[in-house]
Amino acid sequence: MGLTRYTMAAALLLPVAVTAQDRNWTGEAELGLLVTTGNSEETNLKSRLGLLQETSQWRNSGEFRTAYTEADDETTSERYRIEGETDYKFSEFQYWFVRGYFEDDRFSGYDFQSSVTTGYGHRVWESGDRSFLDLSAGVGYRFNKLEVPDQDGNRDEDAVIGRLAGQFDYALSENALFRQELSTEFGLTENNVITESATSVQAGIAGNLSMKAAYRVYHVSDAPPASEKTDTETSLSLLYGF
Repeated sequence: MGLTRYTMAAALLLPVAVTAQDRNWTGEAELGLLVTTGNSEETNLKSRLGLLQETSQWRNSGEFRTAYTEADDETTSERYRIEGETDYKFSEFQYWFVRGYFEDDRFSGYDFQSSVTTGYGHRVWESGDRSFLDLSAGVGYRFNKLEVPDQDGNRDEDAVIGRLAGQFDYALSENALFRQELSTEFGLTENNVITESATSVQAGIAGNLSMKAAYRVYHVSDAPPASEKTDTETSLSLLYGF
């Protein structure tokens, strides 16, 4: 299977990146070091491409992330993640969202994890262009494939899910930003709960170049056998905005 699947996933964002300036898109490319604990305890090289389009009625965003480590010609950490969201703003601070997510982490116990959700979002607070609090709630479908069959011989995990999420951005200064993201997806037909928290601070260095420090926690309440329930990531990276 190799990198073919992930090259195709990255290609989904490439046409958007190429036409970013023509269609009022903005974005950022990120490259840095990542220290992980949990199912993989390594120092990795991480990369990320994030894209955002904001209009009076629509907000579209996409993100592609990778992390990879190799030691003694053996892969010790490898993860690919792609997600996208479209928001339809039916009032100044209220919107309806559709979100898709796909992740392959070779050391998580899953062959891949994926979900599609839709629901209602509300910008409950806003100050200026860079400080706000968004809250959202929705329902959807989750489909994961285990690397090793469970005790019943099944590799597929699927469920109807609920999703709660929030994002808090606060401009510390003209060139510094604090961001807190929190989400949880819980099964409505089974008990597995997936919770993710991401905290970051970034500050401008020169021009479009910024430095970013981040901490992420990812918790699966019913993890696959022989897999850790909680993964953490601590990273320091450079961002280039465009």
